[in-house]
Amino acid sequence: MNIVYKDALDLKESVLIIPVFEFEDEISFNDFTVSKTVFSGKKDSVYIKVEKNSILFFIGLGKNPNYRTTKTIFRRISAKHTSYLKEKAAIIFPEKFDDNLVEASILGFVLGTYSIGHYKTDKKENAFATDFTLELISKSNLKDRTEKGVKIANAQLQTLALVDLPPNTVTPEYLANWAINAGKKYGFDVKVYGTEESLKFGLHAFTAVGQGSDRESQFIIMDYYPHHSKKHIGLVGKGITFDTGGLNIKTAGMVHMKCDMAGGAAVLGAMQLIADLQLPFRVTAIVPACENAVDAKSYFPSDVIQSYHGSSIEIIDTDAEGRLILADGLSYLIKNYSPETIVDVATLTGSAVATLGYECAALFTNNSGLSQKLQHSGDQIGERLWQLPLWDEYKSDIDSEIADVKNYSGKPVAGAISAAKFLEYFTDSHPSWAHIDIAGVAFGDDEFAKSKHATAFGVHLITNFIENL
Repeated sequence: MNIVYKDALDLKESVLIIPVFEFEDEISFNDFTVSKTVFSGKKDSVYIKVEKNSILFFIGLGKNPNYRTTKTIFRRISAKHTSYLKEKAAIIFPEKFDDNLVEASILGFVLGTYSIGHYKTDKKENAFATDFTLELISKSNLKDRTEKGVKIANAQLQTLALVDLPPNTVTPEYLANWAINAGKKYGFDVKVYGTEESLKFGLHAFTAVGQGSDRESQFIIMDYYPHHSKKHIGLVGKGITFDTGGLNIKTAGMVHMKCDMAGGAAVLGAMQLIADLQLPFRVTAIVPACENAVDAKSYFPSDVIQSYHGSSIEIIDTDAEGRLILADGLSYLIKNYSPETIVDVATLTGSAVATLGYECAALFTNNSGLSQKLQHSGDQIGERLWQLPLWDEYKSDIDSEIADVKNYSGKPVAGAISAAKFLEYFTDSHPSWAHIDIAGVAFGDDEFAKSKHATAFGVHLITNFIENL
């Protein structure tokens, strides 16, 4: 893709994309007039007109478009109107377009090139993703925000593919190799511990989850450490590349469990983006990656296992495995790197979906300032969070009589909260830790595919949060 910046329109352009705010009077463009009865700029409306040698593509933005709606509108253009986007197109930005809307437009336009059909024999590349020239017409300087929009899109495209690809492709080793290659390309250090090394270091909760799989578990550590970094941020992402439920095998919905590494994928994508943007913050990220499989070697319900933290864990349910690998990830991060702020991201509980549906992720933290910053960062870009309580009254849900803690309350209520309380136990009361449960927003239905697919939720949220610290 080649992006060209112009301050005036060349009337020789064959495809003109014209975003329009909702208006009350008819719109005029050069010598062409559109009646408001035909097109008024209403959100999600489109009016296409062939005029002389040009195709005029009017896009309705509504009265007050935000970042999320603008991104979706422009993604729809490049995803669903490829017949108009052969080799070249121009976008004529309205004067009222601010930098955020420019960024959202480019982000959406590039995201529209994504196709879930990775293994189709007749898969056709979107023209916009290959040899395509996009001209941006504006009197303002758009270069910085446009380049940023492309970088965000590139990181999200990688994340979409990681989550959508099948589990016989995206194995723990695949994620480890992805991190190593991304580190070399974008400039961050990567270490990976296999099962033997993980056991030697005492990552027993992590290795217990993966012991039923023939595919070796991979404990992935990434460290982006720029000179003169302002603060040190820690990230942990759940990397269960497939979740059968273990011996507490799932009875429904297992076909979608390739998405159980979406939290890990979001952290991987965020590391690419943070390094690509060269943010002046040190960021250390851990993705414990393994399969929760069913085998004679699988860990049992009622087992008592150890953890890197040093605490013992009674296993009530082998399908509550994500919190086990996150526990070791959090403990390892805190003990060995001591970041000032920690955020973990995971598709952790169906309870979060039952509570909040598919519109936002569940946020847990006892730090009000951290909560406000995370929620504000999400609101800015349309990746919303809603805080749920971490009151001490819920601590009894993880009390065990035989071990220090148990991994599942056994109750049909407050599942997301008791999971968060379990994770909190392994943070040693870190003063600036937040847990984000993305089970309802990481993988779902929308207009861009016929089946459930990835959203890349969390990549931009994490990066925007760190960028604005």
